[in-house]
Amino acid sequence: MNRSGVGSVTIAVDDAHSVRGLLLAPPSARACYVLAHGAGAGMFHPFMDGAAKGLAERGIATLRYQFPYMERGAKRPDPPTLAQATVRAAVAEAARLAPALPLLAGGKSFGGRMTSQAQAASPLPGVRGLAFLGFPLHPAGRPSDARAEHLFGVEVPILFLQGSRDKLADLELLQRLIARLGERASLRLMQDADHSFRVPARAGRRDADVQKEILDTLAAWILSVIARCG
Repeated sequence: MNRSGVGSVTIAVDDAHSVRGLLLAPPSARACYVLAHGAGAGMFHPFMDGAAKGLAERGIATLRYQFPYMERGAKRPDPPTLAQATVRAAVAEAARLAPALPLLAGGKSFGGRMTSQAQAASPLPGVRGLAFLGFPLHPAGRPSDARAEHLFGVEVPILFLQGSRDKLADLELLQRLIARLGERASLRLMQDADHSFRVPARAGRRDADVQKEILDTLAAWILSVIARCG
């Protein structure tokens, strides 16, 4: 660990790819959340940094990591097979670095969706639940729930943290999806927040207030999941 309490790691994905990761594990950690970034910004984005630090303050360790395209400085995300392999490698690295901690996984937008696709394809070893920080249910202006069909192959608890003004997740479609997923899925709406969890000035609160609500909710949910799992 360096002075900021963040340890840099290298995660081997396959023979051709490795990525950087950042582990932040407070001494009192009760679980570790494997945190993937969104399509347009990597693990160093202020939202990702704030999430990791805020969760540490709440007793949750994080391992955040880059996808290979972000390491190369490319704009086009990796194909799903490579992205899912990266998720799987990051979860394995988290288990190696923090073997005593229960694991949960997910992330922001694209990163959360790649995590759930990996989980649906073959359960991620040790992962007890998935938490999405803005699930990208569909492209903006093209409402559909086709991107979520794989979630019916996920058998662990799922938490959706979603902005009520998110243009990538029609609220009616999202609520219908969660009802179909049943009791393993839950939704927490951030009122007036968009896909980036920003709120307009008229909302009467700041982006920082929204992030606090997200982290309070996420930490409480993580602790409830590991309590149910024993």
